[in-house]
Amino acid sequence: MRVVLGALWMMTTACLAAPAPLRFSVSDSWAMPMVQLDEGRPTQGILYDVMLSLATQVGRPAQFHVLARARISTAMEHGDIDVRCYVTQAWLNNLSGDYTWSIPLMVQRNVLVSSHIPTQPVQVTRLAPQSIGTVLNYRYAILDPLFASGQLSRDDARSEEQVLYKLVAGRFKFAVSNEWILDRFNQRMPTGTKLHKVAVIDEQRVGCAVRNDPNVPVQQILRTLLRMKMSGEVDEIIKLYTGETPDKN
Repeated sequence: MRVVLGALWMMTTACLAAPAPLRFSVSDSWAMPMVQLDEGRPTQGILYDVMLSLATQVGRPAQFHVLARARISTAMEHGDIDVRCYVTQAWLNNLSGDYTWSIPLMVQRNVLVSSHIPTQPVQVTRLAPQSIGTVLNYRYAILDPLFASGQLSRDDARSEEQVLYKLVAGRFKFAVSNEWILDRFNQRMPTGTKLHKVAVIDEQRVGCAVRNDPNVPVQQILRTLLRMKMSGEVDEIIKLYTGETPDKN
């Protein structure tokens, strides 16, 4: 009995001593260079490296929850996620709950993509009625009014890569893509089949939302993200995967 009680005491002490994991959301629609998902688990990428470094510097193990984008807000509201990165308040008008936002860490640029180079410059707001390749549950500030009016219609896919593959297959004439994901996609395409950026849709400065909870070291997380950005660590991670030095926005 004394041995059993001793073992239980040691297990309890170990559990109490171990810091709680920092729980991050990972959208299943992301692709490289943002995140690589292998068998449903993130293994590398810009966001994976940023989140892993953040957790390490805060002194917590990182725990990644891969979810459909539409489920991430609910997961945070229910307390299942502590930190959501690569997001801006403009995308989450109906977000309920108590959160604190980090400084912007990077710029997300959406571009209009075509499999052919147009003969004339493309003005997005003047496109003829047609379907545009989009990602399910993504919001596009410039295009949403055109979708609402019926000038354009969405042809949704579950991920950024699937949108680009559908464009290659000729499902539509234009698609919207994250510029970094498009560049990475083109690296794998044979010469003559690469996709073309024909217009910039929008640029958004994105950061992280942290759930305000006594069990979450909110201020330490925010200070660490600020230090990672100001020290150049975030930009170095971006350069590692894209080969580009980010604009100093």
